[in-house]
Amino acid sequence: MRRIPSHSDVNSRSGTRDGLLSEIAVNADMTAFSASFDSTLKKEGQYPLIAKDVLVLQVNMGRLCNLSCKHCHVEAGPARTELMSEEVIRDCLKAVKTMALPEVDITGGSPELNPHYLWFIKELRQSGCRVKTRTNLTVIVRKEFHWLPEFWAENKVEVVASLPHYLKDTTDKLRGSGSFNASIEAVKRLNRAGYGVPGSGLKLNLVFNPCGAFLPPAQRSIEADFRKELLNRHGISFSSLITITNMPVGRFMTFLRKTGNLERYMEKLIATHNPLAVENVMCKRLISVGWDGALYDCDFNQALGLKCDYGAPDDIKNFDVKALSSRRIVTGWHCFGCTSGAGSSCAGAIT
Repeated sequence: MRRIPSHSDVNSRSGTRDGLLSEIAVNADMTAFSASFDSTLKKEGQYPLIAKDVLVLQVNMGRLCNLSCKHCHVEAGPARTELMSEEVIRDCLKAVKTMALPEVDITGGSPELNPHYLWFIKELRQSGCRVKTRTNLTVIVRKEFHWLPEFWAENKVEVVASLPHYLKDTTDKLRGSGSFNASIEAVKRLNRAGYGVPGSGLKLNLVFNPCGAFLPPAQRSIEADFRKELLNRHGISFSSLITITNMPVGRFMTFLRKTGNLERYMEKLIATHNPLAVENVMCKRLISVGWDGALYDCDFNQALGLKCDYGAPDDIKNFDVKALSSRRIVTGWHCFGCTSGAGSSCAGAIT
């Protein structure tokens, strides 16, 4: 049985690029790539990776989701039971209010399925911070959530919605039969509530992830395609589109292994590494909170179980914005995904 590399292994190996690719092909062991990322930063004079601030608290309200998308890095789905408790949410609210954090980015799974979701948003808005919510769109068409667009609008929540493609077959292949039509209906409901409508002040940002083992196209180019096709085909609009590189984590990692694309995909990420993207990686200005209150440098480290380390607080109960703003960031093989090409983050391209 192949051994999964532990975190202590992450910084223990080194080697040439060709040697690393050979190792991954034979052993399916990602450890060497982690060493390669750190070595790359050292050559560029950017090692270790150090945070600059905490401007965004990204809160994962649980792994429960009504979909099981093939590219999901947290492997969310209907069978998952992990949900953020009221106690942990109160700890998040305390951190936001005490530290005057400017923005909270709510994610999941489907965060809407957490029973404390509405209360959390109301409390956040009362504190004066900006609120983003991530959604897979399809949850909006369920009877029990049909009023969500109006609730979000009333509370001035920015909506970040995943839509893999403007083509039905491509989207359904990734997310399941019927998901595309449900997503289109959801966007129409959001448009009727004012989202994505010029002059409304209500932002609806769509998220594009590649539907396979390849990198996203230029963000501006694919946004133009989405805008044209969605308007012409369905009469819907949105504020902007952001592209996110699929990280070799979770279900997407499983897909890469099963299809024999892991070596090729990692080679693409390494070959297109952009030193300029390192300066703007989201982990330098963001903290991710897991459903159980654990703190991570980003949502991808959360998926891998890599908590904040090197003396930084690793639980929301011990949240210290000063310590976290200058912490050393835990890195690994997946970090090449954020520094490839134009760079990638939960807010899209970063260069």
